[in-house]
Amino acid sequence: MRAFWREYRENWVAVVALAVVVVVVGAALGAPLIAPQDPYDLANLDLMDARRAPGFVGSGGYVHWLGTDAQGRDLFSAILYGLRISLQMGVAAGAVALAIGTALGILAAHARGWVEGAIMRVVDLQLSFPAILLALVLVAVLGQGKVPLVIALVTAQYAYFARTAYGAATAERQKDYVEAAHATPLPGWRVVFRHILPNCLPPLIVVATVQVANAIALEATLSFLGLGLPPTEPSLGMLISNGFQYMMSGRTWISVYPGIALIVLIVGINVVGDQLRDQFNPRLSR
Repeated sequence: MRAFWREYRENWVAVVALAVVVVVVGAALGAPLIAPQDPYDLANLDLMDARRAPGFVGSGGYVHWLGTDAQGRDLFSAILYGLRISLQMGVAAGAVALAIGTALGILAAHARGWVEGAIMRVVDLQLSFPAILLALVLVAVLGQGKVPLVIALVTAQYAYFARTAYGAATAERQKDYVEAAHATPLPGWRVVFRHILPNCLPPLIVVATVQVANAIALEATLSFLGLGLPPTEPSLGMLISNGFQYMMSGRTWISVYPGIALIVLIVGINVVGDQLRDQFNPRLSR
């Protein structure tokens, strides 16, 4: 672990990105303690404070450092809660997609035969469609809400994990120690969990990091289009969408600040994922 962290620290960009991600995640988790206003509590909202510029002192007596949105919500508070929701959607979708995709990929590599062919043909077919298109269709069918959105994101992303797990497991199953393990009385599932799965984790961790960022971006896109979370959920995509109609009137802060928060989060996670990829597979290092 020390050697891993020592190598990680050699890339100062990755260190900064990791620090940014940690700060953002910490701020999102501590939103109820940090945010001066609860954007869920309608009693705290005042329409007289709507669309106020950054630095305005609202009716609540505190300064709206990033301004307010069209509903009179403190934008800083809304961004903190929006980061929380975006991270919840991204991590939940990434974890479920990781579990399903890994199970299918290793099953295909281990079972071989018609099972391998059937699973991988379905995976290849899904990978031929853009993830955003598949997510749009599923959300339009399932409706709005956290559960339908997670289902749509998982369905759009599990194939990436399945393809990665299948490739790693196929390479492992051809090695001598795996063949020797199969020759022992050990059941097949123990061979998979003891020898194949642990060696498939490094590439899956990298893919999981990237796919969490992609899930956050997909959720923001769907919410911006009005197909993701309901209007009562102040996700980053919804916040950007709420302020988009006021861009031409000069009230740019309503969309710009949530957009900056979304970009910082996604770029930070992607940079961390790139560094992990380079460390787990130095041949891909630039």
